[in-house]
Amino acid sequence: MTVTSSLIVPYASYLRVYEPLAAFPEPERTHWVRYARREHIPSAQDELRRSLADLVPVPPVPVPVHESGDAFVAVVDGVTCVCPWRTRLRGWLALEELVSELPPPLLDAVLPPVVRRQTVADYERWLARNPDARPWIRSATWHVPVRWFVLFADEEREYTKGEDGLVLRYRTAMVQARRRVARALKVLRDALGEGPLIDGLVDVGRWLEEFHPRSLVELDYGGLVHAVPDGLLDDDRSAADVAEGLSALRDGDGERAGSAYERLTERWSAVRGRQNAS
Repeated sequence: MTVTSSLIVPYASYLRVYEPLAAFPEPERTHWVRYARREHIPSAQDELRRSLADLVPVPPVPVPVHESGDAFVAVVDGVTCVCPWRTRLRGWLALEELVSELPPPLLDAVLPPVVRRQTVADYERWLARNPDARPWIRSATWHVPVRWFVLFADEEREYTKGEDGLVLRYRTAMVQARRRVARALKVLRDALGEGPLIDGLVDVGRWLEEFHPRSLVELDYGGLVHAVPDGLLDDDRSAADVAEGLSALRDGDGERAGSAYERLTERWSAVRGRQNAS
């Protein structure tokens, strides 16, 4: 996200969808076919550095003038899948979030009103031409939304140290992610009725339905690995805790569900507490 990165870099997590090349219409498909063959594919850190470059001018550029032609690439069972960055759309969506989160004086200091008005006008014109647009990437600052963990199983957790440092992520097939959302919604509605957690999960489920059924879904802790001590990352089994909580609710075991929720709450409250200390 271009806008919020100036405030919280690098403490953001990401939910991404990688679609098979067959999901894209021409001429975009040909572009991604050629792109995926490149020797060097930009990393998440490359995307972050490019977004920060837009914040250097005065006034800052909250949304790129031109759409990015870059994407993340993954090969799944021999099938090449891509996750377009779509930095313009994500920048506009980030601005909407920023407006609702920051107090007016701070918001005016970060992005002057005249810049915001022009950006909103640009978005409205773009959206009129692209009414079905949706991002392949969602992001969250200083935490991973609990509803994201519903999509994954503990055995899909990957915790490695590569060229870009620590990486903690989950990856699963789209069909599995959709199935887990449906099952979780049934359990939550039966046990809790309606509420914010259910609303958020419904939103994620609808978003997933926008993509090809053979897509790959990825939850990446991103910059959050820099906000959590290594030892705590080793012990972070949030997807397992969410699965445990749902299983307990399904069995009518309120005490076990409460214990799982408490583990999640303590873990992510500690991470979010660092936001106010930074």
